[in-house]
Amino acid sequence: MKKEVRYGIIGFGAFAERTIAPAIRESPNSKLVAIQKRSLAVAKEKGRTFNIPHAFDSVEALVKHPDVDAVFIVSANSQHAQDTLTAARAGKHVLVEKPMAMNVAETEQMIDACRRTNVRLMVGQMVRLSPLIVRMKELIESGLIGKVAFVKAEYMYDARLSLRRWMWNRKVAGGGATFDIGVHCLDTIRYLLDDDVVSVKSQLAPIPTETSTEETTLLALKFSQGIPASIYCSFVTSYRRSIIEVIGQEGTLSAENFTMSNLAVPLKITLGKNGTAAETREEVVTVPNLYEKEVTLFSNSILTDTLPPIPGEEGLKNQRVLDAAMKV
Repeated sequence: MKKEVRYGIIGFGAFAERTIAPAIRESPNSKLVAIQKRSLAVAKEKGRTFNIPHAFDSVEALVKHPDVDAVFIVSANSQHAQDTLTAARAGKHVLVEKPMAMNVAETEQMIDACRRTNVRLMVGQMVRLSPLIVRMKELIESGLIGKVAFVKAEYMYDARLSLRRWMWNRKVAGGGATFDIGVHCLDTIRYLLDDDVVSVKSQLAPIPTETSTEETTLLALKFSQGIPASIYCSFVTSYRRSIIEVIGQEGTLSAENFTMSNLAVPLKITLGKNGTAAETREEVVTVPNLYEKEVTLFSNSILTDTLPPIPGEEGLKNQRVLDAAMKV
């Protein structure tokens, strides 16, 4: 039985170099053996710098190489679907960055292609793997805060600092803050409630055009069990912040930096009784490298021939909400 999965990274840009490559190398059952960039010369230079055996300037060449078992797709959003189809045809398993695709139609094509070729497909919504979020889910299900009345999440950062300039181009990104960071809020809330969105209302600023994306988004969601939720995400800020709060009839759970890795995060638990003043206590939850965790879990699903923890169908559910959010 194989003990490790050999990966090729498609779209080896700054994010992959800084985050995904180290995650694969830290994973105990994974190995980075190949990268792809548009320039073969640059790809080979990066390969030498990071001691990666194989470098390519095309996705087709990478997925054809016999040393590659799986790919981690970190290309621009507009390439996710085609890169997945190319990998699936070559029999390579696919871990694809969020958002899964540009729209529902592409997402369905990706799921169908991987199903037909019998390869694993997982979407990189790694926040739901965080011990912090898992603990929040446990407390919700325990009944500690009573019936959930409302959930809200915020995520913002200064996108002027990003090297991914394509994020401002709707034909390449699909959406701005909604697709880039709003999807993390959405997937996390869906996971916490174990429910699906049935209603979406959005406010986007500025209004996106055929070629430009929104910078700030406010979403009002309703879940099938009747619970409302809100998401605020924005590129317009001078600092990074993420906050999630679950409000129940008997108390509230809240945490800052809920999207972060390699951090000790205080989970605030606020409880009241009989209308008296609420009392707050904290549980500090240590969050590991979530990118390494998602790679390790995906590799395990390949090695054990089991379903990945965040299959493509979860990405499809998110994509339906993203598509609805962009209709303004």
